[in-house]
Amino acid sequence: IPPQVGKYKVYIIDEVHMLSQAAFNAFLKTLEEPPAHAIFILATTEKHKIIPTILSRCQIFDFKRITVFDAKNYLKEIATQENVNAEDDALHIIAQKADGAMRDALSIFDRVVSFSGAELTRQAVTENLNVLDYEVYFDMTQLLLENKIPEVLLQFNTILTKGFDAHHFIAGLASHFRDLLVAKDKATIELLEVGDNAKKRYLEQSQAATMQFLLKAIDKANDCDFKYKTSKNQRLLVELTLMQLASITFDGEKKNDKNFIIPSNFFKATIIKERIDVAQETIAKSDTITKNYEQPSKPKIQPVVLEAAAKIKTKRKTSSTLSLKSIARKKIEDTEVVFEDFTNMPRTEFTEIEFIKLWKQHYNDLLKDGKKIIASIINADKPVLSGTIIKLTLPNENMKSQLMTHKPKLLKFLRQGLNNYGLELEIEVNEVADKKYAYTPQEKYAKLAEKNPFLSEFRKKLDLDV
Repeated sequence: IPPQVGKYKVYIIDEVHMLSQAAFNAFLKTLEEPPAHAIFILATTEKHKIIPTILSRCQIFDFKRITVFDAKNYLKEIATQENVNAEDDALHIIAQKADGAMRDALSIFDRVVSFSGAELTRQAVTENLNVLDYEVYFDMTQLLLENKIPEVLLQFNTILTKGFDAHHFIAGLASHFRDLLVAKDKATIELLEVGDNAKKRYLEQSQAATMQFLLKAIDKANDCDFKYKTSKNQRLLVELTLMQLASITFDGEKKNDKNFIIPSNFFKATIIKERIDVAQETIAKSDTITKNYEQPSKPKIQPVVLEAAAKIKTKRKTSSTLSLKSIARKKIEDTEVVFEDFTNMPRTEFTEIEFIKLWKQHYNDLLKDGKKIIASIINADKPVLSGTIIKLTLPNENMKSQLMTHKPKLLKFLRQGLNNYGLELEIEVNEVADKKYAYTPQEKYAKLAEKNPFLSEFRKKLDLDV
């Protein structure tokens, strides 16, 4: 029908990709012989769903998406006009959720305002839209950087309990790693589409994460996102990915395997650390009065080093072949027994907190020297101090035998550090705590060494690592 007024009649068809196949064919006949007075404007966000015969007869204009920054500023103007006190981060979340569509941003804004009223906060927006706050990703990344696998799994379980989708979480975590990577360079920081407050947080956390960690983390998170839909156990897939992410920076980011996960016995150290912290707080409260009291200085007693009272060294004919038994036999043949007399050595009094700090320092020194097996044995249980007797309970005989070889060095370190040469170490074995099977390489080695004690000497002879 020709227009009553004007030269042309304009027809705007919104969401044209929703037309059926029959409707497209009928519309195609009109486009093949278009009326001179008719102009058709086809609007859609999914151009690929329109049949090619219609696309070939159209002039195509691809409109860019509205940036998050522009959408947020426009929402801010509307909030000012409507007397809505909106936080900058709240408007930014709405603009991000709209994904470049201003119409969607306005509809989300109306929905959230009707729910929360004139005060539009970030918390109200996240609750109403059911989206994860960026604080969740900051906390999760911090746990990953600190290699805290148990806390990471508990945090993920909390997210699922609140009703969030694991797929959205892992995709958001990958985007968070990307934003941290962008924030590491001043030249690319403008690519961060976040608010001013969030940008400061990104700058701080990007300094704590290395470039190698972020690249590996993005690769693993993206791989999990790709495999999520085809996985039969989707929660296990995400948890496995989180454990691998928490293991990237373990042991100084050495050449860890792509699927490397921190052994479970590593987290036994956290038990004694927590007990140490509790003991420190208890002792600190009880010693509040004594801290303010300044005791008179005592003359420093110089430790006197006594020569060994007796040395016994025996030698026998050695074996010409290399075997576990020959190594053990050689150790027995070359044994050098040293007896030391500490009768006249100083026995300065010390507190339990001083002892715990020194015990923890020795543990850290062993880790720095690469002696992880002995370090894990020391952290297997909390040492109990009874006067000058240190009692330590271990789960099996093999760990006891390995610690016995390190016992002289441990006692020497503690005696010199506390200036008390009356310290003694008693090691007990609690068979009930012993495990039936070994899972990690260290536990497998401990199980084999328990069956054949000569295996430890064989490893030391060839300078092998577990």
